[in-house]
Amino acid sequence: MNQSVKEFVEQKVKEMINAHSCSAEAKAAGQEWLDALGTEKEDEQTRRLIAELEQDIMPVDSLIAFAGSKAGVQVFGEEMAEKVEAHAKELKESGAKYCDCPACAACASILEKKEELLVN
Repeated sequence: MNQSVKEFVEQKVKEMINAHSCSAEAKAAGQEWLDALGTEKEDEQTRRLIAELEQDIMPVDSLIAFAGSKAGVQVFGEEMAEKVEAHAKELKESGAKYCDCPACAACASILEKKEELLVN
């Protein structure tokens, strides 16, 4: 991968792992990738990072469904769940494919570079 892509992804991984909305699994994969930069494990960790992010990124339809569910109310509280659901519906109407929380936004930016990341 070229240096500018690596630097961009490094910054986005740091943003992702520092986001309150980042899952423990994505944080771990992100940190393992950062730790592997410049080592013989970099390619392997790049593939693991991409696989984890593809699993963790929240599609906007899933966000709508979750925010509108009992589980969403338990996580967010009733008022915030309604706001999240309304926001997610606005995202969908604007053509967004994914949640725009800080973790998902960073994740989407990383995944946009997937092909460049996988070039040896």
